[in-house]
Amino acid sequence: MFLQHYNMFLEVMKLPRAELHFAEWIDPADIKATYRNYTKPHPRYKIIGHKTIGAALVDLSAYPDRNAYLDAIKGKNQGAYHAKRARSRGYVVCEINRNDYVDDIHAINTSLDTRQGRPMDQKYTEKTHQFDQQNHFRYWGVLNPEGKLVAYASLGIYGNFASFSQMMGIRNNDGIMHLLLSEAICQLIDAGEVRYVMYDTFFGAQPGLRNFKTILGFRPYRASYSLQ
Repeated sequence: MFLQHYNMFLEVMKLPRAELHFAEWIDPADIKATYRNYTKPHPRYKIIGHKTIGAALVDLSAYPDRNAYLDAIKGKNQGAYHAKRARSRGYVVCEINRNDYVDDIHAINTSLDTRQGRPMDQKYTEKTHQFDQQNHFRYWGVLNPEGKLVAYASLGIYGNFASFSQMMGIRNNDGIMHLLLSEAICQLIDAGEVRYVMYDTFFGAQPGLRNFKTILGFRPYRASYSLQ
């Protein structure tokens, strides 16, 4: 047991570090609440922060433009490969107002009983009739050729980083989630507002989700947070 923990410690120490800054002026109430959530004790390992070890990040400064990012994730069964397949089948990504797609979002949320080996949270099984639109959030959706919403994502801009708070889609083999995530990252690169984008953490995620993050360019980091 000691050797296992020691080896884990060595692996953690090898992770690159990222300093993530929350800018309170963006939205004082939400920024403070999110900062507290990210820095609270980990639910299992109380001596470390909630989203500190193994934070899943893409360092956008490594890519001068969207093409550089897409080149980095191209190749058979990589993220850009699956995204291209989705585009070839007529799917498109656009910014959405979630209130225009209440029924579609509920259909997506209830399309599966379990995700990543866990039952769906009750907040997703109950239909939401009105969504708040926060100014520091970006909301994207994937539309199929008939114009029906088949996947959506919500992303908060918090300071020098952005973080996905929701990402959900129907299950098919068309690459729609790869298209959604890669296009969202491309738009962040285009805008140049943030250095990092986060998609929760690597540790604790199911192997399939870890692979999904990896082929879209996410890597595990040791993250530190500050409130400015």
